[in-house]
Amino acid sequence: MFEPVVASLITSAARMVTGARSLWLGCAPQPVQRIYFANHSSHGDFVLLWASLPPALRKLTRPVAGADYWQTSPLRRYIINRVFNGVLVDRERKDPSHNPLQPMLDALENGDSLIIFPEGTRNPEDGLLPFKSGIYHLMKSHPEVEVIPVWIANLNRVMPKGRVLPLPLLCTTSFGAPLCIEEDESKAQFLERSRAALLALAPEHV
Repeated sequence: MFEPVVASLITSAARMVTGARSLWLGCAPQPVQRIYFANHSSHGDFVLLWASLPPALRKLTRPVAGADYWQTSPLRRYIINRVFNGVLVDRERKDPSHNPLQPMLDALENGDSLIIFPEGTRNPEDGLLPFKSGIYHLMKSHPEVEVIPVWIANLNRVMPKGRVLPLPLLCTTSFGAPLCIEEDESKAQFLERSRAALLALAPEHV
């Protein structure tokens, strides 16, 4: 079983390169079922967020990732499937009858926690793109699961596109207070409120 060793090496390297700090501002690092949702600026986002969790929480938490990216090579498949136990989703919708949320719903039904990126794609700029509706439907299906906003700061500047060596900048992962869907709240209202809660964790509210 080499996977725990590989996971330890990856998380140690992520923390060393980024100097990552975990700021638990609105919740405690408790081993309860959660959906962590974060801004998305690089392929390293879920690695840093996962590395920022205490070991007990890492064992419960699975990153959600696009199958179109992570299935393209044996190394990527090994890392996402064997090391991170990721939940792969079909972003290209090759089968229109397939519910792209089903792998995430199955994971939640199994008691797993998830790391998701509601923007749906990487956004290298400051701020946030409009949220996709998946986070709303996951909450409606599993209202018992805590939903935690997490702002990842500086990772897109540590390793900007095209750079070979990382820049010596410190990264933070700021964990906010749990969200729930309020009575009579529409999908659009919840998506905007959850987006605002995530932006509120950003340095100087970018």
